[in-house]
Amino acid sequence: MTDLPGLLLFLLVLAVTGWILGLYMGRVHAGERMTISVLLGPVERGLLALAGGARPQGWAAYALAVLAFNAAGFVLLHAILRLQGVLPLNPDGVGGMAPDLAFNTAVSFVTNTNWQAYSGEAQASYLSQMLGLTVQNFVSAGTGMAVAVAVIRGFTAPKGEALGNFWQDLVRSVLYILLPLSVVVALLLILQGVPQTLLGAVKAVTLVGAEQLIARGPAASQIAIKQLGTNGGGFFGVNSAHPFENPTILTNLVQCWAILVIPVGFCSLYGRMAGDMRQGRAIFTAMALLFLAGLAVIIWQEAAGNPLLGLSGGNMEGKEQRFGPMLSALWAAATTAASNGSVNAMHDSFMPLSGLVMLVNMQVGEVIFGGVGSGLYGMLLYVVLAVFLAGLMVGRTPEYLGRRIEAREVVLAVLAFLSMPLGILVGGAIAASAPAALASVQDAGPHGLSEILYAYFSATGNNGSAFAGWGAATPFQTTALGLVMLLGRYAIIVPMLAIAGSLIRKQPAPVTAGTFPTHGPLFVMLLMLTVLVLGALTFFPVLALGPLAEQTALVAGQTF
Repeated sequence: MTDLPGLLLFLLVLAVTGWILGLYMGRVHAGERMTISVLLGPVERGLLALAGGARPQGWAAYALAVLAFNAAGFVLLHAILRLQGVLPLNPDGVGGMAPDLAFNTAVSFVTNTNWQAYSGEAQASYLSQMLGLTVQNFVSAGTGMAVAVAVIRGFTAPKGEALGNFWQDLVRSVLYILLPLSVVVALLLILQGVPQTLLGAVKAVTLVGAEQLIARGPAASQIAIKQLGTNGGGFFGVNSAHPFENPTILTNLVQCWAILVIPVGFCSLYGRMAGDMRQGRAIFTAMALLFLAGLAVIIWQEAAGNPLLGLSGGNMEGKEQRFGPMLSALWAAATTAASNGSVNAMHDSFMPLSGLVMLVNMQVGEVIFGGVGSGLYGMLLYVVLAVFLAGLMVGRTPEYLGRRIEAREVVLAVLAFLSMPLGILVGGAIAASAPAALASVQDAGPHGLSEILYAYFSATGNNGSAFAGWGAATPFQTTALGLVMLLGRYAIIVPMLAIAGSLIRKQPAPVTAGTFPTHGPLFVMLLMLTVLVLGALTFFPVLALGPLAEQTALVAGQTF
């Protein structure tokens, strides 16, 4: 799997299994009875009874349910993290988190960001890892999936008022999709040596006679859902570079597959719900081509290595020997494209153009596959803008799937789009101006700027990975990153639900000879250009001062 044919085989398996999974997801959200319904049906009905039933909800009621549920999750998780020192399942005696760190962590996991300003094995008890973080891994991913299904209904369902019921969509996403897949992946990881135990750290004696504590715990169960839910928060501080999280090439491939398979599946689900699989294939094609272009750049750069060093074997700085440049490049492309944020190598040590690709993957709003659900509804945001631009070019009222895209939808789409530059440029500038902020930057020159940019690209895009040279270095920065995560999550969810609520109230018009087809190569190209022009070029000036300037200096033989 360290060669090109192996990589192509992996991508083929991913595409096929993801497409099949999407068809299964369509049956789940259509409420079709399946074999697994015998076991999970009573659980679903019981949970929905506790939630007050599954009455149809308009977009406002749906959004309110999302916000209320996530707010309750934040309060509960924050309390667990603050009080973990006096709560049970804490064999290593971990104390409670500081207020700013608990706020950052709770926001991070509730928003599906999983930014880790802490080291899991040293600062989180087993109870916090299981009842707090792992539970949020399931329900934050389920929230994104539920919102995506509701948005798809708004774009594709017959004229009406309701987008579905949030509680039903959430329960079905968790019970029928995330939970079974997580059990399978966790068992595979355990078979490969990933620990799953409630016992405390192991005491070992080194070759020189010193005593060493080796942390362990219920890792496999958390790692499975951290990848499948595009959460990314590791059980251990160094995430999937740790041999207890990712010990072999097989676990590396399984986890890369898990990161991308549900986002790929949402393309298939979209085609099924639209009643036209060509629509799903068009969005998948746009995502896949953007992903492959970025992956190719990272592989090229990491395989070539640093020209100033003249070493063979590629760029191995910050990478695990068992993975090497190829598998590290695959993971880096997958984790930043899919809003996952887990790492099997240190992104701070990648080549400048590799870092540029990772930044672009996040700055476009995590829509190149993106998070579970959030990638699909994020891409539909660009679809609205793409058909609007197409309408301007031909002088025709833009339509998508027979519904007119009018001023209300365009305004809401622009408001959602502006959350990225607002969080990244404004939020980053304010935080970086704090007295201790610049002092905490690890590297000088363009790379130091890239470290700051990466933190705010990651937080606003709800990714969670970092260059590791700069981040939550002070309580102010920790809190600021938490606020930016909230902006990046809900400033897109609410407008997209509003757009869906507006579209579903419109009667779809029949296709005519003048209707712009949204399933062919021309539309795919227009959609990709919209993502690149609006999403990438918005940040070109800061990218020119960061990774592009660093690459120019590297070519010129200069270092900082």
